[in-house]
Amino acid sequence: MAEEEISKHTKKIYKTWFNKELSIWHKLSEFLIEIIIIVFAVTISIWFHNLSEHKHQQEDVKQFLLGLKSDLTQDIQEIKNDMQSFNNQHIIFSYLSGLKKNELPNRDTLKKYRNWLYNGTALNPNDGRFQGFKSSGKIGTIENKELQNDIMDLYEEDIPMLLASTTAYNHTKTEFQEFLIENEKRETDSTGNLIKILSEDEAFNLSRALSTPDQTLERYKICMDLMNKIIGEINKEYN
Repeated sequence: MAEEEISKHTKKIYKTWFNKELSIWHKLSEFLIEIIIIVFAVTISIWFHNLSEHKHQQEDVKQFLLGLKSDLTQDIQEIKNDMQSFNNQHIIFSYLSGLKKNELPNRDTLKKYRNWLYNGTALNPNDGRFQGFKSSGKIGTIENKELQNDIMDLYEEDIPMLLASTTAYNHTKTEFQEFLIENEKRETDSTGNLIKILSEDEAFNLSRALSTPDQTLERYKICMDLMNKIIGEINKEYN
């Protein structure tokens, strides 16, 4: 519609300017009026275009943030499970590293926490939506700058730091598991030597290293707190 108006008034300027029956002052006044109308039409057209683009842009932001809220809700549940896993590992490895020289682990305690000797725990963040939104260059379209910064801090700093911490812990855990695999043997058809090898010096040293996942747990907490903050900010944005 704006293009048609501009074209119409441009033609009118052309006709007016080359109309020999009109005085130069009449031509100039008509020329200025038509120029003002054209500028106004262009301005209005740009304003409506920007308004439409902004509306579409913010709808994309809304869909991203509501989807992100779902991703973070799942991640928080995984974090809670992971933290419980690390707490259980802390219990069993603190117990093992607290044994006296040649003291054998209690069978009942070992039975209760046996699974935590073998498992590996690490967050698998649902970050595909964030990575896609960031790679498309749309992160800057989030108008709430505090929310934008919190999201960037979470995915660019806090989660990578957490993953580095769990990777380091799981590296030691892998050494412990390899020690068990190399040394575990059957003593009878129904019993093995696990209790015995867990009292050895190498098991003690590895258990001591695995007994303090404090840094990992702290980084899990930092991530979970920021995730909850982001969810709260999204809820404020969209009631």
